[in-house]
Amino acid sequence: MSETMTDPRSKHPEDGFPAQEQDQPGLTEQTEFTPDHGEDSYVGHDRLRDRRALITGGDSGIGRAVAIAFAREGADVAIVHLPEEAPDAETTVGLVESAGRRGVSFAGDLRDEQFAGSIVTDTVSELGGIDILVLNAAYQKDREGLESLETGEFDRVFKTNLYGLVWTARAAVPHLKPGASIIVTASIQAFDPSPGLIDYAMTKAAQVAFVKALAQELGEKGIRVNAVAPGPIWTPLIPATGWDSERLASFGQDTPLGRAGQPAELAGAYVYLASEDASYVSGAVLPVTGGKGL
Repeated sequence: MSETMTDPRSKHPEDGFPAQEQDQPGLTEQTEFTPDHGEDSYVGHDRLRDRRALITGGDSGIGRAVAIAFAREGADVAIVHLPEEAPDAETTVGLVESAGRRGVSFAGDLRDEQFAGSIVTDTVSELGGIDILVLNAAYQKDREGLESLETGEFDRVFKTNLYGLVWTARAAVPHLKPGASIIVTASIQAFDPSPGLIDYAMTKAAQVAFVKALAQELGEKGIRVNAVAPGPIWTPLIPATGWDSERLASFGQDTPLGRAGQPAELAGAYVYLASEDASYVSGAVLPVTGGKGL
């Protein structure tokens, strides 16, 4: 059955988002205009049958959309979340299980080296192995200027976005077999950084270097490493970033398609990179940006 063709400019709301604010890390229930994770739209085609996936930051936003898609493509899914994100994680695990797949969740902070590694061994124990690792967890906060960037906040961004990523990947490599896939959620910020996200953008640029270097290292083992670089995507992280009403009202409208993206619109990129369709793709950064160039 063929899919209906839609105008990408009007597939999702074009008018920006209402003023709102959340504490980090942000929760779906508190996000006014609920993000679309593909709950009612994603249809699987058996492309990841019986694979085992671990997704950090899998409770909401992009992570939840990927979890839904992977499950509907036939994969069992483990997700990682902060303890305060437990309600979102429970919903995501329920969506995985409703697709007939096994879903598990692990609560903790990826800034803890022991936890960041243990989630791999826990996934192997719960799911029987690991074939796909999605390093998606991230933290960002709007900065008024470099002079006001506190060291504690700088540490939080780097330890969440880089240290935790390295610790989890390091733990996963010995368990990955030929055909396995590592996918990092990078960002357009790696290539077109905003001053207010200077520390976040720095980590995203570093992630791109990580992907390209690790792809070379693991290629000889038959393990592919790639990244997805989202543009402006509406997730609970956005109202928790600290932007004012004007910024939220115009969020994503500077893209050629004229609107922000929804998490569901990224899911297919992760499925592609994890699947056999991408068997010759490694070291790549796949932009999903509404037309904004990298």
